Amino acid sequence: MSIIPVKGLYETHLNVRDLERSIAFYRDVIGLEQAFETSDPRLAFFWVGGRERSMLGLWESGNIPNVMRLHLAFQATVEDVLSTPSKLVASGLQPLGINEEPVEEPVVIGWVPCVSIYFNDPDGHLLEYIAPLDEPPRPEVGVIPYSEWLA
Repeated sequence: MSIIPVKGLYETHLNVRDLERSIAFYRDVIGLEQAFETSDPRLAFFWVGGRERSMLGLWESGNIPNVMRLHLAFQATVEDVLSTPSKLVASGLQPLGINEEPVEEPVVIGWVPCVSIYFNDPDGHLLEYIAPLDEPPRPEVGVIPYSEWLA
């Protein structure tokens, strides 16, 4: 039994080494709208999916040696995920598969099913664009390149 029904995830946070560098990355490369920034503590918030839908908080941690590396997935359309690899490369980023191996096309996670592509932010956080596919799940295929899913 839940205390209240959960409607979604409203916010999540990442530690970053250089706040200005990360603000530029999430604003200019990811395309998020900056919502707020403060200098004490050094942090910035971005709207995800539009104003007041959900937020990403970036907290500057400096160069402490034990910064955690985390994973975030941004929901997108199938068409946008499929066009992402070339856009990542044009932005100087390496498209990655689910095991962080270099890839040239998105992968499909068969049990969902969804199409996704991964890449790293400047602090090594693993980011993902993901879109559900309007098809029945095929868990037996595991995780495969999109072109194999179509075959």
